[in-house]
Amino acid sequence: MHTFPRLGVDNIHPVIMEGSVPAKALVGQVMPIRATVWREGHDAISATLVVRRPAGAEGGRTKVTMVAAPDNPDDRHAMIVPDVPGLWTFRVDAWSDPIATWKNAVEKKFAAGQDAEAMANDLEVGARLFERAIEKVSRTAVPTIKRVVKALRDADLPLQDRLSPALTDEVKQALDRRPLRDLLTKGREFQILVEPVESGVGAWYEFFPRSTGGVDEHGKPVHGTFATAEKELPRIAGMGFDTVYLPPIHPIGKINRKGKNNTLTPTAEDVGSPWAIGSDEGGHEAIHPQLGTVEDFTHFVATAQENGLRVALDLALQCAPDHPWAKAHPEWFNVLPDGHIAYAENPPKKYQDIYPLNFDNDPEGIYHAVLHVVRLWIERGVRVFRVDNPHTKPTAFWHWLISAIHEEFPDVVFLAEAFTRPPRLYGLAKAGFTQSYSYFTWKTTKEELTEFATDVATGADVFRPNLFVNTPDILHESLQTGGRAMFAIRAALAATMSPLWGVYSGYELYESTPVHEGSEEYLDSEKYELRPRNFDAEDSLAPWLTRLNEIRRTNPALLQQRNLQIHETSNDQLLAYSRIDPITGNALLIIVTLDSHEIQEGSVKLDLEAVGLAGQESFEVTDLVTKQTWDWGEENYIRLDPNFEVAHIVQLPVVPEEMRMATTFRQDEYDPRR
Repeated sequence: MHTFPRLGVDNIHPVIMEGSVPAKALVGQVMPIRATVWREGHDAISATLVVRRPAGAEGGRTKVTMVAAPDNPDDRHAMIVPDVPGLWTFRVDAWSDPIATWKNAVEKKFAAGQDAEAMANDLEVGARLFERAIEKVSRTAVPTIKRVVKALRDADLPLQDRLSPALTDEVKQALDRRPLRDLLTKGREFQILVEPVESGVGAWYEFFPRSTGGVDEHGKPVHGTFATAEKELPRIAGMGFDTVYLPPIHPIGKINRKGKNNTLTPTAEDVGSPWAIGSDEGGHEAIHPQLGTVEDFTHFVATAQENGLRVALDLALQCAPDHPWAKAHPEWFNVLPDGHIAYAENPPKKYQDIYPLNFDNDPEGIYHAVLHVVRLWIERGVRVFRVDNPHTKPTAFWHWLISAIHEEFPDVVFLAEAFTRPPRLYGLAKAGFTQSYSYFTWKTTKEELTEFATDVATGADVFRPNLFVNTPDILHESLQTGGRAMFAIRAALAATMSPLWGVYSGYELYESTPVHEGSEEYLDSEKYELRPRNFDAEDSLAPWLTRLNEIRRTNPALLQQRNLQIHETSNDQLLAYSRIDPITGNALLIIVTLDSHEIQEGSVKLDLEAVGLAGQESFEVTDLVTKQTWDWGEENYIRLDPNFEVAHIVQLPVVPEEMRMATTFRQDEYDPRR
């Protein structure tokens, strides 16, 4: 027979898929935990958060008394800051708090004017409770608790003097650390996967090594190598990026190779798409011979590390028709009735140069072949993989692969390039993907960005979006028509709305010409040809990208995914939101114009409680972009001219320590429908 728990513990957060997969957290960042605890009657109830560190880690188990929400005493909150990576566990225990119940009763009776005789039983009950507490509190607190017992039983003292020792902060602190607990009801244990901070914080820069060879004396592009690509690394690091992402670097198929602008009529000089992987020169384990050797690649990785950069490699599980797997394992593909292998299609797009894999015919064979490929590149120094179209492969496969890799290499990052419906997107994150692409690129209005920013913050326990402003596949209409200011606007939004953001090479040069009107493909796309660039252009956006990354690195609020609050503006072309770091109290307000052509002005009304400034009529703020200092209050005038500045990134006063939990939980609303 099922026994209903003596005390109720409900609505525990974070719990993902009913606890079947762990929630996610980062080393050194706050992890909010909350629950609803309840009971019958009017006796006080409390809750303890019990946290267990990973096996083998020092410190073992930690207990934290959860704090009641000011507007709802049934809701209890606590925050932890994991200090080591690994699988942590937590549970919420509810318990009856007899001393809190006693305190509440005696304070009310004393205030009502009852005397010592009328409260004789209350005084003795309290003395007995504190005698029990002596067995619980720390050794240093024992003398304090004994004095409480003595005072409660000293009939020669005035009533106030008998009660006051029990009501001091010193006693409260002693009992908070070692409480007297009755009717203890232990909650269910749940898991939190704590990953290195680099798993959820980063600035990515994507470029094609093959485009770094410059031009010959006739102005003709020269195929780049890892050696020429190395020369780009100081420039990228100088802009403040910490991850360089390379498209596939493997041999490119020769059968059905695509020509410039995705034509089906290539010339002998066309280099083809790097995503058409494999030829007679090798498959996913090999390196394109024009880029260099394995030794050249490992030297590139080492040089990147010397420049403070991680190398992210594209993991695209697809094959060109002449990939070795197509000949050795035709069962790994979709074979048509006429005997031919089916190429990839995403109507109206056709990819005649690519065969998609079929994971159903020989799962064991293909699973282990991919595992071998990933392990091989890890051995060659890669710790970050950008996975191409993972939503078109079985999610169970990704869970298996990522789990297997993380058993050996827990710091490896997997970024899901999945533009798909939310259940799939979040499902891949639950299956183990560290980061995910998102629909940020297509969010342009204030309403769309407000909803998106809120989703970014509230999904932090499972989903980490990497906000790329562009990709080789995506040149959004806003960049095609918005002019240079729009490039600055989108970078400001991406760099401040999520701790993860990314740029595809050429963005700093405002490349904005589509292959045709209505298309998001670039004209002369780098996917099909070499694109050497002059990054020394005077009007480059590089200084703005550099400044954004500098602000990110010096303001931990921007490296937090949680604690994002939208603030009211009087103009729908102005978007305002704040970010807070609960550990340091660092707080920023970001105001961005969404109009790249016209001056926009209006007012921003600060939610002072959300930024820890409740009750303050005036305070000093600094714009980290212009270095200007202003005296602000609840409502403030804003004017942004896109020809000069597209955003204010405003340093707010530090949030007081005693208010940081309140601001965190005020903004940490979770949508259980995910």
